[in-house]
Amino acid sequence: MAEDDPTDEISLIEERLEELAEVSERCRKIIMVSKAVIAGGVVLLLVMMLGLFGSSQVAALGSIAAVLGGIVSLGSNVSTLRQTSDAISAAEALRSDLIGRIDLRVVGDSPMKLS
Repeated sequence: MAEDDPTDEISLIEERLEELAEVSERCRKIIMVSKAVIAGGVVLLLVMMLGLFGSSQVAALGSIAAVLGGIVSLGSNVSTLRQTSDAISAAEALRSDLIGRIDLRVVGDSPMKLS
């Protein structure tokens, strides 16, 4: 292989893209869980305020903590997802550039001869 052959670098970029895709998927899952925790905390807080199951200070504090924790987790993972998406875009652009540098040859339409 020639020194200017970018196939090794393309392989490394492909591995990095796979890692970034896993991080992105993990962030999406955590975002969904965070939204569910926020919703559950809000529902529990409303139930407590309406007095449907009685009122308990521990449950009220727990629901407030769930809402706040869900918001923090949601914000953090949305930010991480944006950064990961930007990194994926940059890696894909670099990969496309490297692929564009490869001297590709067009294979003719003539049938291959068997020896």
